[in-house]
Amino acid sequence: MPELPEVETVRRGLAPVLVGRTLSSVVIGRPDLRFPFPERFADRLTGLTVVSIDRRAKYLIWTMTGGVTLIVHLGMTGRFTVGGGRLGEYVHDTGLNPKHDHIRFELDDGGVVTYNDPRRFGFVDLLAEGMVGDYSGFRGMGPEPLSEDFSAAYLKAAFACRRGPVKQALLDQTVVAGLGNIYVAEALFRSRINPLRPAVAIGVRPLGRLVSCIKQVIGEAIAAGGSSISDFASTDGAAGRFQMSFNVYGREGDGCSVCGQPILRIVQSGRSTFFCSRCQR
Repeated sequence: MPELPEVETVRRGLAPVLVGRTLSSVVIGRPDLRFPFPERFADRLTGLTVVSIDRRAKYLIWTMTGGVTLIVHLGMTGRFTVGGGRLGEYVHDTGLNPKHDHIRFELDDGGVVTYNDPRRFGFVDLLAEGMVGDYSGFRGMGPEPLSEDFSAAYLKAAFACRRGPVKQALLDQTVVAGLGNIYVAEALFRSRINPLRPAVAIGVRPLGRLVSCIKQVIGEAIAAGGSSISDFASTDGAAGRFQMSFNVYGREGDGCSVCGQPILRIVQSGRSTFFCSRCQR
């Protein structure tokens, strides 16, 4: 599933194409994705202009004229591509099967933005003006990891009653928004914290390292266009590059880049965890 850096990469690809443009036509190719499309989805968006495209955790937020907000979650295989009109630099074969093109946004300058999703785990929603703050997907969500609110002091308070493993605590979206398996594994390695360590037992100083490493990893991943493990690509079809910088994720049996010890893989709550048992304590 795309994590925060991948969704931010998509946002940065869509914003220059869509912001200020009017949706001259919206076409849907089926009645549902993970959930049914909102009632009169295409009609309610047609004729509106995109004011801004923002992100909250793993969600895209399109603010439209007329007080309408479009919420998009990419699920596991959702991808936006852009092409046509003035979008020349973006126009090339992305290798996607057009039978999985489920939404087509036609723009007033002749451009086209297409949402393709083979597994259809993504979804969209439409909100009325002033309803974004109450949206169910954002309710109880923790701070963004790159925000000033995400600090060692915050994590110490958030972990106060969490006796389970720190990795599981960091994947909880009520603790911090947008983190997923890849970037938690990489940040824990850089901060030298064992993923099995109880969250409540970690002191302020190592939590300070952890916060710093999370911010560093997320920032580097965004700069690299995210990580392409299987399906992810940016809006122009390009693969992310951060996977070339992985220290532990997906490297079971490889030598640790610091000490040479083989990287271990365990399963926590059904998800693979990769770490170095010598470097991470």
